[in-house]
Amino acid sequence: MTVLAVAEHRRGDLRDVSFELVTAGRELAADLETDLAVAVIAGDVERFAEELNREGVDTIYAVGNGEEFNHGIYMGAIEGLCAELDPTALLLPNSVNGLDYAPAVAGALDLPLVTDVSGIECGETVEVVREQYGGKVETTYEIDSERYALTLRAAEWPPAEPAGDAMIEAFQADVDEDALGTTVKGFEEVGSGDVDITDADVLVSVGRGIGEEENVPLVEELADALGATLSSSRPIVDNGWLPQNRQVGQSGKVVTPDVYIAVGISGAVQHVAGMKGADTIVAINSDPNAPIYDIADYGIVDDLFEVVPRLIEAFGGQAPEV
Repeated sequence: MTVLAVAEHRRGDLRDVSFELVTAGRELAADLETDLAVAVIAGDVERFAEELNREGVDTIYAVGNGEEFNHGIYMGAIEGLCAELDPTALLLPNSVNGLDYAPAVAGALDLPLVTDVSGIECGETVEVVREQYGGKVETTYEIDSERYALTLRAAEWPPAEPAGDAMIEAFQADVDEDALGTTVKGFEEVGSGDVDITDADVLVSVGRGIGEEENVPLVEELADALGATLSSSRPIVDNGWLPQNRQVGQSGKVVTPDVYIAVGISGAVQHVAGMKGADTIVAINSDPNAPIYDIADYGIVDDLFEVVPRLIEAFGGQAPEV
């Protein structure tokens, strides 16, 4: 009986969700009193395996097939690993790639699949939590099966810390790459723009409370004064005031910065789902009952047009006229 987690990488780097999967897998393996195995497929698997060697991991399988993500290779590799290990739980990232192969793997292995899982509880049975209706309802599912597959939502578990003492084993999947129906010709980051907000240590995010497009530079100036990156809630993007790559939330990007400053953001559940993993959350909103204050570590209940210029000046910037 084993818990098997499948790491994810993109363009030569492991993604944060890989280390979050390790944490979730370690907790589940401890509850089930079993081992945790981690698989990394394709690319520089030897380097990835060393980076994945975190506390609580027993074995890391380096599957050296291919260079980038490919549906057929991942299918073959995971099926081969499952035939070898017969895992109780298969943990996969709830990402574009993960959701590409997870249903196919679950179907091929006859496993029940629960996607977008945000919590796992073990008692007499295993129960998993996921949100529905845009985060308005939280549902608990009891898994009535000895073997199952889960895709885990990013930023719900903290990343596992180094260092571990796992065994690293090479695993050659029985995949006929010449017979694959698809090949990777290249990689294009659609709408990536000039920044990747998921890499930012500090984010200053602007919301509907800014009122009009001509007021957005005020919050941008605050971001510049703090050496931070500017992001936004969905209404700002929907209005065309900032590009899609700046959007935080369920329909945007999930971010986990050290500091997240929400300016004029009420805290709708869809937005909170994308930033609640930040280490420190600061909210600036004139409504003391705004939902954002339910998760904020610090709050300034005041008019943002009074607060933001003062913060800019305090950090050595020059506030634009609004």
